[in-house]
Amino acid sequence: MFNGKSILVTGGTGSFGARFIQSILRDYEPRRVIVYSRDEWKQSEMAAKPEFQDRALRFFLGDVRDRQRMMRAMRDVDFVVHAAALKQVPAAEYNPHEFIKTNIDGAMNVVDASLTCGVEKVVALSTDKAVNPVNLYGATKLCSDKVFIAANSYAGDSGTTFSVVRYGNVIGSRGSVIPLFVKQRETGKVTVTDPAMTRFLLTLDEGVSFVQQSLARMVGGELFVPKIPSCSLQDLIAVLAPDCEWEEIGLRPGEKMHEILIPEDESRNVLDFDTHFVIQPVQAFWGNRIGILGGATCSSGFCYSSNRNDHFLDREGLASLLSDYLPEKSGS
Repeated sequence: MFNGKSILVTGGTGSFGARFIQSILRDYEPRRVIVYSRDEWKQSEMAAKPEFQDRALRFFLGDVRDRQRMMRAMRDVDFVVHAAALKQVPAAEYNPHEFIKTNIDGAMNVVDASLTCGVEKVVALSTDKAVNPVNLYGATKLCSDKVFIAANSYAGDSGTTFSVVRYGNVIGSRGSVIPLFVKQRETGKVTVTDPAMTRFLLTLDEGVSFVQQSLARMVGGELFVPKIPSCSLQDLIAVLAPDCEWEEIGLRPGEKMHEILIPEDESRNVLDFDTHFVIQPVQAFWGNRIGILGGATCSSGFCYSSNRNDHFLDREGLASLLSDYLPEKSGS
């Protein structure tokens, strides 16, 4: 579906954006792939890498806060993947206005530009922190999710559809705890918030593949959640830093013991598929076609959380998933 198409990725120089673009250039023959981001240095670094030497690639400097710039960038674009966001939890608490401008106002600008320019499909990336948010970052992403789902109401019969993809921790991405443990391992001591804490785990390539699949499946209004494994923090450290001393530091502000991708309150709107879930919109909008997707309804009270996951990794499974980060691989 990407052959001959123009695809714009906001936050295109980030961990997800760069890997998504690399995958599109490697596996398809797009007409254009537009990297939309605000950091010219990251764009220049990306442009210098061999995997991005492609005639279809375009670098477009701009901020999602700038609606006019977004409209210029989206001319003749078929698909938009919205991955740009401010996401550091402590920074959000100290700079709430900045997070609101990027994560909420920026989402509205993406919607407006997509509708004005006649984009065919838009997928926005969300986070587990948008579920029952306890910090400002999660609250802004919840607002963003609502903005994109509700945008289907404004699209009417224009042909533009909007959906959201929500998943948990991406292994090795910026801000991931796994590179932190690998670095701390060199000192012989790792910091532990709470050993009983649990987290979902997803590789970057799995995240990219799921977003591509969601673009293919979407009819507009869905919130896609992949079925992914989870693990305990205790087992994660035992695999990554087996010979290290632990220093328990307690939960940080805005942090949860367990991640939730689908809360009980939304169970009545959830469709269950083999590889993923779809959360249907709570509000009706013109042209809702989600029913054609199929899927089984979930029981009342269903909750998809990292501590109540059918696919829970033991230490052997973790070692296989994290093979690139194990002590013997890194030379530690």
